[in-house]
Amino acid sequence: MIEEHKKMIMKKLSFDQFTKRIYIKANLKKLYWCWATEEGITAWFLHTSIYSRNGNKLKPYEFVEAGDNYTWKWHNWDGEENGHIIEANGIDKIVFSFAGECEVEVTLKKSDGATLLTLTQSKIPLDEDNKLKIHYGCSNGWTFWLANLKAFLEYGIHLNETEIDLRNKDLAGYEFVNM
Repeated sequence: MIEEHKKMIMKKLSFDQFTKRIYIKANLKKLYWCWATEEGITAWFLHTSIYSRNGNKLKPYEFVEAGDNYTWKWHNWDGEENGHIIEANGIDKIVFSFAGECEVEVTLKKSDGATLLTLTQSKIPLDEDNKLKIHYGCSNGWTFWLANLKAFLEYGIHLNETEIDLRNKDLAGYEFVNM
């Protein structure tokens, strides 16, 4: 019986995807805004975000739609992430490309007096480099950023480092928990 349970768990855990969940005491509309608008996503997650549709930059308060593109830049990282919105229903689900060909799905559901946010990153390549950089790196990263979102919405604070420049510290992205 125990061995069967272990096998069931191992079938669900794999390097090609991971899921993170967090309860946040905020309404669905506010949480969706945090993901689907430039002003929302830069309030807790990014230094700079540009959402565009058909080559035209969206206004900071405009909600993204399927087919829109994005460029994201973080504090303490010189790179940028470019991708597109795969699905956005305007209420409780947004799916976007991320880290190359990966997909990130964010769903929101009222549950137990809060909103349950579920984030699943999938289509992770299975080579050793991507197991480390995408599965391990993104899994750790999303864990922090979801906690930061909760802190922002419930307490009005940010946990990420914005004052100390960590970019020239070796392995900063792997060692600092608030990058």
